[in-house]
Amino acid sequence: MLRKVENSKMGSSDLGWLKSKFHFSFAEYYNPNNMGFGLLRVINDDLVNPHTGFDTHPHQDMEIISYVVDGELTHGDSMGNKSKLKRGHVQYMSAGTGIHHSEHNLGENIARFLQIWIFPDKRGHNPNYGEYRFDWDERKNKWLHMISSNQGEANVKVNQDVNIFALELEVNNEIDYSVEVGRQAYLIQIEGKSNINGITLNQRDAMEIVEENIKIKSEILSHFIIVEMKKSEY
Repeated sequence: MLRKVENSKMGSSDLGWLKSKFHFSFAEYYNPNNMGFGLLRVINDDLVNPHTGFDTHPHQDMEIISYVVDGELTHGDSMGNKSKLKRGHVQYMSAGTGIHHSEHNLGENIARFLQIWIFPDKRGHNPNYGEYRFDWDERKNKWLHMISSNQGEANVKVNQDVNIFALELEVNNEIDYSVEVGRQAYLIQIEGKSNINGITLNQRDAMEIVEENIKIKSEILSHFIIVEMKKSEY
C-alpha cells in the first residue's frame, strides 16, 4: 500500500518566529483521523527564524529525534548536554521519566529541521541523549542508516523497533527500498522532486508505505528521510 501525503493538505502554523508543517495532529492542528502513523506520533517540519527558538520545556515517555536540514540548531537539556548541530546532523532524546530541553537557532539564517516523535517500547526509561554529525557524502546516492533500535547497528539507537535512513539522490538516479511483510515506513521528500512507483512527490510531500517495495527516481536533486518500523496501529 502506498499513499501520498501532499504538503498542501498538512496542518500548518505561523507564529512569526516559527513556521511549521504538521504531518500529524499537533498544537492547534487537530484531526482525529490523523493522529500518527504506526509508532510515529509527530513529524513537524519547522522553520525557525534567527536568534529565536524553543525555550526550556518538558517531555516524558517519548523518543524524540531532530534532523537538521538547513542552518544550525543549538540544544540544551536538564542532563547538562549542550550542542550545536548543522545540516545533515541528527540528535536523539529519550524523554523517559522526564527531561527538560531547549532548541534555539543562534545563527544568522533561517534554520529548518524535522522534529520526529516516536512512541517508546515501554514507559519509564531513564532519560538519554545522543547525537551524530554524519558526513554529507555518506548519503549521496545511497541510504545512510542513521538510527536503529538498541539491537541494531546504526550510530544512534532508540528504545523502539525503528530504523531511520537519509538519502540524497542526484538527478535521474534511481534507488530501491524494500518494506518487508509486517513492516511499514513513512518517507519525506525533504527537498527536490521525485517519482516513486509512478507517483510524483514534490518538496515537503510525504508517502505512507505498507509492506511494499518502492523505486525512487529523482527528477531534480532530491533529499529524503524514511522512518521504517514494525507494522502497528498503536
